[in-house]
Amino acid sequence: MTENRPTALITGGARGIGAAIVREIARDHRVIFTYRGSEAPARALAADLPGALALPCDFALPDAPARLLAELSAATASLDLLVNSAGTVEEEDPLSFDPTSAERQMRVNALGPAALISGAAALMPPGSAVINITSVNAVSPPVSALTYAASKAALESYTRGFAKALGPRGIRVNAIAPGAVERAHAPRPPELVALIEEDTALGTLATPGDIAAATRFLAGARGVTGVVLPVSRGYRL
Repeated sequence: MTENRPTALITGGARGIGAAIVREIARDHRVIFTYRGSEAPARALAADLPGALALPCDFALPDAPARLLAELSAATASLDLLVNSAGTVEEEDPLSFDPTSAERQMRVNALGPAALISGAAALMPPGSAVINITSVNAVSPPVSALTYAASKAALESYTRGFAKALGPRGIRVNAIAPGAVERAHAPRPPELVALIEEDTALGTLATPGDIAAATRFLAGARGVTGVVLPVSRGYRL
């Protein structure tokens, strides 16, 4: 039975970090998650979890948060956990600014999550939690992905701001900043993995499961809000 379980919304939940979070949180929540362009794995994941619901959503579209909030309101009367995991990164030449690419990344990585937090708060009772997935690049921007880094820095600022705005309602807002994470769906070349591991204190890439475990921790950490938690196995220390 799923009727008495708390409800979680996880964006970008079809694969990678998002899918690991979906599986972890589905242990004790009814999970609603979004996907973009990964319908087959999304449907397979939803079919494997009791009461799960997969919804298509492209946060690059300006009306995507409003549409998702309408679907969410139709699916549940209460939301106990919101995880903003959907994200996109586009390589760029910093000396040849592409406003279309920049706007798309800002919408997906910062503006969409902010709109979703603002709208979903009406469904969230005291004790609920929001967790944003940011990146270590927010404070250490790579030259080839400056807009991505800036969008994640904006999301970290939204994290702290919403923590203050929603604190009086008893809603906590935190973020997780992954470093380089294993990507089963798009493996890195072995030589690149070796370079990353040399720059990581624990000597191995983080895993999606690491991020999922941190999500569970923050979801239940009643005294923690406004925090950005690096989960990187010591990448770039």
